[in-house]
Amino acid sequence: MSAELAIRGAVIDALRGDAALMDRLNGLFDGAPVRASAPYGVVGDCLGADWGAKDVDGRELRLSISLHDAGPAPGRLAPLLARIDPVLRAMQAPADGWRIVATRLLRSRVAKSGAEAWQAVVDYRLRVVRDV
Repeated sequence: MSAELAIRGAVIDALRGDAALMDRLNGLFDGAPVRASAPYGVVGDCLGADWGAKDVDGRELRLSISLHDAGPAPGRLAPLLARIDPVLRAMQAPADGWRIVATRLLRSRVAKSGAEAWQAVVDYRLRVVRDV
């Protein structure tokens, strides 16, 4: 399986396995949902590039995770955002032959996405190697 699909699936499983996060979300979706009620999360794009060496098969992945909420202020997003980083950094087990060796938050942003809607997006860089 490709690193992009394997790691993306493992991230979704890890986030869904975090009770503190899921207790506050109505759902966590693999890609944009057709219908969802706020608050909910979306694991979005996963872009990959070569990150290998002579004897190492590696990939550098860029993964976006977004959180969506309704309301006049974005305050409910803060505890949800706070759960994502610890979950991603705790991922150690190989996923379909790939192992995460480095996790780094690249950027995060919170923006109004409608009259009474807010969106928080976090972008991560995950460096992974094929687990031989």
